[in-house]
Amino acid sequence: MLEVKVGDRYAKVKLLSREGNHIQIQVDEKIYQLDVVEVEKGIYSILKDNRSYDVELVDGIDSKNYTINTYETTFDVSIVDAEARYLMNRGTADADHGDVKISSPMPGKVIKIPVSVGDHVKEGTTVVIVEAMKMQSEYKVKKDRLIKEILVKEGDTVDGNQPLVVVE
Repeated sequence: MLEVKVGDRYAKVKLLSREGNHIQIQVDEKIYQLDVVEVEKGIYSILKDNRSYDVELVDGIDSKNYTINTYETTFDVSIVDAEARYLMNRGTADADHGDVKISSPMPGKVIKIPVSVGDHVKEGTTVVIVEAMKMQSEYKVKKDRLIKEILVKEGDTVDGNQPLVVVE
């Protein structure tokens, strides 16, 4: 399952099946049957409910950002993965000059907490490592901080956006 940002809208997209050109996808709660053919590099012909759509997929600044052009509209599209969500959450939290709660954007398991309450940590120090979807993510402080509170322990299963560590 991918989370995709199209303009200001977020959607959960899941590939359900693929047989040749026939693709079944789920977007949020709705299921679509599509016939997709790449007619030219980056240009796709999509049939949905006997209607044809031509779509151009243009690479963006990295492998997670694209521009999609149709006959009528242009869309900026981003794939929102654990790293992107972490960076989005981190950017708003570290702008605060008071207490900051460090959270994992998605459910996972706490693998390691390499700090203790009372530690003074330098910018870029990892304060917690969480495994989600078989990937380990290190959550670091963006500037020098004091570890004020540790709300979880190694081995704990955590929910998305659950505070893990409080820094000052």
